[in-house]
Amino acid sequence: MSGGDAAMRTFGAEQAVPTFENPAFTALKKPLAESRVAIVTSAALHRPDQDRFTAADTGFRALNRADRNLVMGHWSPNFDHSGFQMDINVVYPIDRLEELAADGLIGDVAPRHFAFAGNQPDTVSELRLDTGPTCALELIADAVDVVVLTPV
Repeated sequence: MSGGDAAMRTFGAEQAVPTFENPAFTALKKPLAESRVAIVTSAALHRPDQDRFTAADTGFRALNRADRNLVMGHWSPNFDHSGFQMDINVVYPIDRLEELAADGLIGDVAPRHFAFAGNQPDTVSELRLDTGPTCALELIADAVDVVVLTPV
């Protein structure tokens, strides 16, 4: 392990992790083969025509189902972008969802998916109280039943 990797692991291990008294959880209400599935990623993905994520960005970007020309806005020097550059599905498994839908294992792929930047404030309060609920309303508007979370 390189010195940078060790430093990042130590830093991460020392970070406080918020706990929530009533974490949200919803059981699947219909079979997966009848469910519409969306992706929510923390890879800071965006289309070239969308605003780039900034270091303090707590917002999200909507990605259309057909979008494949995406930019990864994750700027940490410790993050290797080569996997994403070779195959978008490493962080955004859209083609795998399309295959699952074609095989009848999931009902449908959502018309939109959503990307956040992974570098959220320590309290994640903006995500919990503002942008998270706003994104959830967008998912509900698209009749999404299941969300696949892809962290970076």
